[in-house]
Amino acid sequence: MAEVSSNHGRDLHRSLEFIDVAASCGCAAVKFQLFRLEELYSPEVLAKYPDHRKRKQWELPVDFLPHLSERCRERGVLFSCTPFYLDAVGELFPYVAFYKIASYELLWTELLQNCAKTGKPIVLSTGMATLEEVDRAVVTLSESGCKNLTLLHCVSDYPAKPEEANLQVLDTLRNRYASERIFPGELRVGWSDHTVSPQVLKRATERWGASMIEFHLDLDGTGEEYSSGHCWLPDQIAGVIKGELDHQDLSPATVEPCDGDGAKNPSASEMRERPWRADPVDGLRPLREFRSNLEQIYW
Repeated sequence: MAEVSSNHGRDLHRSLEFIDVAASCGCAAVKFQLFRLEELYSPEVLAKYPDHRKRKQWELPVDFLPHLSERCRERGVLFSCTPFYLDAVGELFPYVAFYKIASYELLWTELLQNCAKTGKPIVLSTGMATLEEVDRAVVTLSESGCKNLTLLHCVSDYPAKPEEANLQVLDTLRNRYASERIFPGELRVGWSDHTVSPQVLKRATERWGASMIEFHLDLDGTGEEYSSGHCWLPDQIAGVIKGELDHQDLSPATVEPCDGDGAKNPSASEMRERPWRADPVDGLRPLREFRSNLEQIYW
């Protein structure tokens, strides 16, 4: 699944090109993000930090949705989108094949419930979460009607270090929720990538059985998020999807450090991101306990 994120530049032609390119690379799905800045960050953040206010230009126009959905149908790929405000769930419903819920929204019970009540499949990223937090999210989704769930392990660092991937967590999640008493529906596990490492993707699928790989895509290195270092370019990812890795170092010494110990805990690099999750009460970032003293978490 190609994650376009905010690399679309609010340009419909460019957005459609992402779908064409992703399909040509061999992707099965393409995902966008639907947020409104005022419903993403708390007023304290927007008042204090100009860089966050500039992200208004990263918003995906709602009137793009039917065009994106139709292009996905034409190219034979699934269309998905991440809702970052409650009304977005309904706005997306006519168009998406499944909902993707971001790691930052994992604590927001009402958003999880609203997505689950639609009856559509759900993909949930679990970056920077503890196992107990994932437990609560899975139970919430199940009790709200979700019958088809894919949990994505990821490291919420941009870019993430391959040695922090801890891919063995895929087994931890798979085994924990295999019992019908915890999740009675269809459950799969996968990897949401921020490493831009072919070795990590290959290891996730071939050793740890990832049924889905999500990766951030940019077309040409000009997207808003490309400079952070966690986005793939088309020529980089196409060969990985097609299995053309003969030139890559896939020796045990290279890939085994990605395995980790399987404990589902935030990595050291994720600790600074945890306060910036959506608060369970109002869905805004950061968590309410940090809003009166933003300096303690801002970098």
